[in-house]
Amino acid sequence: MDLVKRLEEYRSEQQKLNWEGTFKEYFDMVLSNPTPAQLSHARIYEMIMAGGVGIVGDGDRRYKFFEHELFGLDKTLQQLVDYFHSAAKRLEVRKRILLLMGPVGGGKSTIVSLLKRGLEQHTGTDQGAAYAIKGCPMHEEPLHLIPDSLRAEIERNHGMYIEGDLCPACRLMLQEKYDGRAEDVVVERIGFSEKNRVGIGTFSPSDPKSQDITELTGSIDLSTIGEYGVESDPRAYRFDGELNIANRGLMEFIEMLKSDEKFLYGLLTLSQEQNIKTGRFSMIYADEVIVSHTNENEYLNFIANKRAEALQDRIILIKVPYNLRVSDEVKIYEKLIKQSALKNVHIAPHTLHIASTFAVLSRLEPSKKAGMSLMKKLKLYDGEDVEDFKLTDVKELQEEAQREGMEGISPRYVINRLSNALVRDNVSCINPIDALRALRDGLDQHTSINKEEKEKLLNLISEARKEYDEMAKGEVQKAFVYSFEESAKTLLNNYLDNVEAYCNRQKLRDPITEEELEPDEKLMRSIEEQIGVTENAKRAFREEILIRISSLARKGQAFEYTSHERLKEAIQKKLFTDLKDVVKITTSTKTPDAEQLKRINEVVDRLVAEQDYCPICANELLKYVGTLLNR
Repeated sequence: MDLVKRLEEYRSEQQKLNWEGTFKEYFDMVLSNPTPAQLSHARIYEMIMAGGVGIVGDGDRRYKFFEHELFGLDKTLQQLVDYFHSAAKRLEVRKRILLLMGPVGGGKSTIVSLLKRGLEQHTGTDQGAAYAIKGCPMHEEPLHLIPDSLRAEIERNHGMYIEGDLCPACRLMLQEKYDGRAEDVVVERIGFSEKNRVGIGTFSPSDPKSQDITELTGSIDLSTIGEYGVESDPRAYRFDGELNIANRGLMEFIEMLKSDEKFLYGLLTLSQEQNIKTGRFSMIYADEVIVSHTNENEYLNFIANKRAEALQDRIILIKVPYNLRVSDEVKIYEKLIKQSALKNVHIAPHTLHIASTFAVLSRLEPSKKAGMSLMKKLKLYDGEDVEDFKLTDVKELQEEAQREGMEGISPRYVINRLSNALVRDNVSCINPIDALRALRDGLDQHTSINKEEKEKLLNLISEARKEYDEMAKGEVQKAFVYSFEESAKTLLNNYLDNVEAYCNRQKLRDPITEEELEPDEKLMRSIEEQIGVTENAKRAFREEILIRISSLARKGQAFEYTSHERLKEAIQKKLFTDLKDVVKITTSTKTPDAEQLKRINEVVDRLVAEQDYCPICANELLKYVGTLLNR
């Protein structure tokens, strides 16, 4: 990389954004393309949609604007986009404060941060270009220069909706600098920037005794008040409060409900009337999205406060619960680890999956459905097939547990504990057992966990370990199978031949003796029993397989052992069961002979080559499975 060249290119790109012209030129520009003059909610909605939309699951939308940073919050993000969509149409919801409520570490701050960073990038593109009156402290929309009496005519002739009024500083500047000639007022292109305090504001509450309301609404300019004499002169006032500089964009009100009431009263007028009361001036128009976030306890206390009813009525609440899908939880930790400087430590397969399993288990509520354990619920939520239940049960389970995801272990705790395990001295690889040990040891340091909750979490760690035990045995047994795919295909074909004969009440013909034989019930049951198919349910299961074969055939697709999730599991378990004794003897021998050592090395090589293990975690896996099989 040629740094000097790249810096020159960067400056050149920035220069392209430095457009200036008269208001007349700007007006002609928005006549042909009204996008630059859109209101704040519409700008954010367009920014999100510009990223693209994907369809997942049962027609659910996934917005690409969020997809690399937020995982498992599809419902929350859909509500968020629905809000901006309605607000972009200038419906009444735009005159509301958007409040994100959820547990710590659930993604509330990340959502707001993405919106802010997104605005900075979007206004730097041609599609998201924004313009303002040059010299305006509130980066005013230039169309405010058009008098109210002319706006109806402009909307009638050009279909251009104009909302808002000039701020006191621009009103004075129009008269004194431009002699009332609005068409000559200089307009410039602006790029939203939180650092430069353009279009993006952030307010964080602190000690109410020392914090001043002027942080929100601006303050008297002590250096000029003597010159101009009165506080109502715009030149004697700094319009630099967070609400002022966030005009045209977004204002983040961190932990709004922890603020003193005097800070909240100003939001009442701003949210409903889109006006800020500043000093000795009349109401000042402001067009901005107000977003805040809080936790559940603070919100419940706020709702219980009858004095806050007016503000409560001006809030749109969006819940941001913890993610409840293991596959999405894994993506969270993968993202956080990739952002670190960690380079030389290998993470064994299933490590993040098992850590995620524990985290998600802690967030789930027990179901009243008979036979529905937390682990089964977890798998259903993650799109897996579960015995006796279907994916259609998910909606009913979600409706049964309205607060699900509002409590439990946060991603921050998990990544903190994983980080602790990853940076220990002389560690070159961590595996699922290392992760579970780190999660368990960290419970003593968790400040908000009582004895009863700790016991519950220890039980969940035990559940996650049982899940890993099965995964570990499966990994090793599969690695021991020579030509696994071929063995599985052979077993599948034998099973399907017998199932077809059984369901059609036919006999099979021996390929060698040509003798007619009854379907091999023993073979079929030895496979079906691996996944708990009962004697009474065997016919229904077999007929279901034939229906699946017929359905795929109509689409021109072949049926393979992976085409039916439960049959795939049954085939694998049958093969593994037949091989169990070989695995047990080989992995548990303390002093293996040459043949056993050769087989162990072959298994390690296969795990390294095919399953992303390193030699260290592959050997650890074999030792661990050896102890499991000898219990």
